[in-house]
Amino acid sequence: MATLEKQIETKCKVIAERHGCMLRKVVSPGFTGWPDRQLLMRPGKIIFMEFKRPGKKPTLRQAFVMEQIRAFGFDVYKVDNVEDFKDILHASL
Repeated sequence: MATLEKQIETKCKVIAERHGCMLRKVVSPGFTGWPDRQLLMRPGKIIFMEFKRPGKKPTLRQAFVMEQIRAFGFDVYKVDNVEDFKDILHASL
């Protein structure tokens, strides 16, 4: 059975909370392509994350929005497995 995006998000949320962080879903009505989640870390750091099924890529719109966010100096990642999430989290702590 293929791993679903939601399963990855759920596992990553638990890992984030164990490290004192918050992984929150973001809804942006009327604006497409915004990343799925924000990882909030102390002190005052935000990392944007687009969750995907393993091996899947962001849509063209999502990739465009991710580049816009990077242009403002924020980190933004595509995450398609728990190990990549752990690597990003540990590198950012």
